[in-house]
Amino acid sequence: MQEFTRGRYRARWASSDADRDAAAALRHLAFRGTEGRDCDEYDEVCIQILIEDTQTNQLVACFRIMTLGSGSDISQSYSAQFYNLESLKAFQGPIVEMGRFCMHPDVHDPDILRIAWGALTAYVDQHGVQLLFGCSSFRGTEASDYLDAFTVLRQRHLAPRRWLPRVKAPQVFRFARLLRRTPDLKLAQLKMPPLLRTYLLMGGWVSDHAVVDRHMNTLHVFTGLEIATIPEARKRLLRAVAS
Repeated sequence: MQEFTRGRYRARWASSDADRDAAAALRHLAFRGTEGRDCDEYDEVCIQILIEDTQTNQLVACFRIMTLGSGSDISQSYSAQFYNLESLKAFQGPIVEMGRFCMHPDVHDPDILRIAWGALTAYVDQHGVQLLFGCSSFRGTEASDYLDAFTVLRQRHLAPRRWLPRVKAPQVFRFARLLRRTPDLKLAQLKMPPLLRTYLLMGGWVSDHAVVDRHMNTLHVFTGLEIATIPEARKRLLRAVAS
């Protein structure tokens, strides 16, 4: 997949410095609310995927993907800066890190997220990817704003013990240890980032702690999704978008 269009939106690989600059500008606006460029050394080794409105040519979303040969390469990932991922080194088969997903703050069409997943599904199928992973971010660094969401993650969505990431970052919120409460499920869903909700609907799982990332002004959890465990009905929906 290097380009496809669904409805009014087009997903395509960045192919020029201008494309990459546009993605960096959108990321800065989405993550920090100001003009600027959000970029790092991982951009040099990732594929950047842009989602554009075909009616206006506006860049409305973007993300990047890094493909690794197997779990033994996971220390090369962006996520490995924040999480001890030794347990995942045993994972066999190609793996992909999805990162820096963002949407323009003035655009709220759910079809944008659908086409993003369609683009990712096409890539996963073409390359035989067996695990998707990344950092799913909550805006801000106050864990108290998200206690219901974190309680639901603790109760329903923790990683299998054999893959569970361990603590590495200097400041974390250990929600699996600290939260013993009855969550408000409606509020939990409202507070859950849309990308994370989609991961969870497909059977994704998370770390037992959130990293407090003051540089990005986020709380984030490591998120994994084993392709083989995605429900068949969900796979058909994703492939319908990607085909």
